Amino acid sequence: MTAGGTLVWRSLLYVPANNPRFVARAHARDADAIILDLEDSVPPAEKAAAREALPRSVATAGRGGADVLVRVNRPLRMALADIEGAVRAGAAALWLSKTESAEHVRLLAEVVSEVEREQGSDPGSTKLVVVVESPAAWFRAGEIARADPRVVAMALGSEDFALEAGMTPDAETLYVPKQTAHLAARAAGIMPLGFIGTVADYADAAAFAETVRRSRRFGFEGAACVHPSGVPVLNAELTPTADEVADAGKIVAAYEEAVGQGLGAIVVDGKMVDAPVVERARRLLARAAAVAEKDRRKRESEPALDG
Repeated sequence: MTAGGTLVWRSLLYVPANNPRFVARAHARDADAIILDLEDSVPPAEKAAAREALPRSVATAGRGGADVLVRVNRPLRMALADIEGAVRAGAAALWLSKTESAEHVRLLAEVVSEVEREQGSDPGSTKLVVVVESPAAWFRAGEIARADPRVVAMALGSEDFALEAGMTPDAETLYVPKQTAHLAARAAGIMPLGFIGTVADYADAAAFAETVRRSRRFGFEGAACVHPSGVPVLNAELTPTADEVADAGKIVAAYEEAVGQGLGAIVVDGKMVDAPVVERARRLLARAAAVAEKDRRKRESEPALDG
């Protein structure tokens, strides 16, 4: 699930787990991750069948090199059944909808551990993505992000959060909630997922690209989308550009040479460079390397697309 030691999920594509046609085509979408949805996109009468099909669906969706996640339902009895089915099917991670507290996360993580033990999986191999979708949970975002070692990413569910908060879901109203979730994730050392807007806005590709570009400047590293057309936009906008990589390499090289001469701050291309600037450049280079490794692995999986 990691590339070069770094988790790379620029694009996560929601796929209704009850739709065999969509599941069959998911591996060809070039997403870094596929979220097989057992929750909102699946009618109640079809949830059990979608859950029972997970062993086949997980294998099919992952044929193109994407990590496969399963979005579980919120009612506890349904969540328990979803979690057991997803872990036994070999899902890389669980997308925990409507996470309310750290205790909630730890309870579900305990169930994951039990299923892993029963089937002989490596302990901790199934990761968790926590999703905050209510104002009450938002105030506990920091605790939720640090709730369990399995938690690798956090997102804020725009539509449900806006509904519970009584506000319109758009870039202006979601700015503070999204940034709070992002900072909670960063403080916990996990990946911040999302963009400052709503997943419902995907029809205008240019506008969507600008939204993602802006969100990247605020520190978001990946996001989920509800339509395959969003995948290439996310992959492109959340990948360091060639110019950014070249500039970062120049900064690191110049600084390392300066340190050897006893200097702690230098000027590169007319801009002051000190330790934080260099560290930012190093992180960008590491991110670019991890993304390149992720894309390489997906390319190597391409022959399976015809199988």
